[in-house]
Amino acid sequence: MDAVRLIRASRRALAESQDAPAITREAWQAQALAQAMGNRIAAEGPPELRGEALGLSEAGGRGCGGSAIPVIGAGGIRAAQLTEFADPHKALMALAALLGEVGIALVGIASEAEEGAYWHCMDAIDAADESRDRVLEIIRRLALRAGAEREPEPDSAA
Repeated sequence: MDAVRLIRASRRALAESQDAPAITREAWQAQALAQAMGNRIAAEGPPELRGEALGLSEAGGRGCGGSAIPVIGAGGIRAAQLTEFADPHKALMALAALLGEVGIALVGIASEAEEGAYWHCMDAIDAADESRDRVLEIIRRLALRAGAEREPEPDSAA
């Protein structure tokens, strides 16, 4: 399934989440998707993005790893369905938006949580923020790369 479609499904599921366990589950799904997209960019993308893409994968892994893995619903892990990356810029912009929404949703949970859950939320918020920062840096580098490809060669005769 295309990355943009998966992200849309994740955004819709997050928006429909009504309680802390559902929001946590969707935050986990978003981070798993960030990890998968980071891996994909590192493996198939431009070599100059490899480091940032691996950083995205690592941050996504921190956000969906550990012992607090939520029970995933009947749809399974959405990131496992990632087969296409047809429009990388559109997918990365959508992922950045999703990760921002995840951070906001987790702040809502953290504000009502008891101490143990509060710190778990704070770790998840940090991971979502780092993932989003990595995505934005990849977008910036792709834009620079596209600009460099469009610049004409200097005229050596001039």
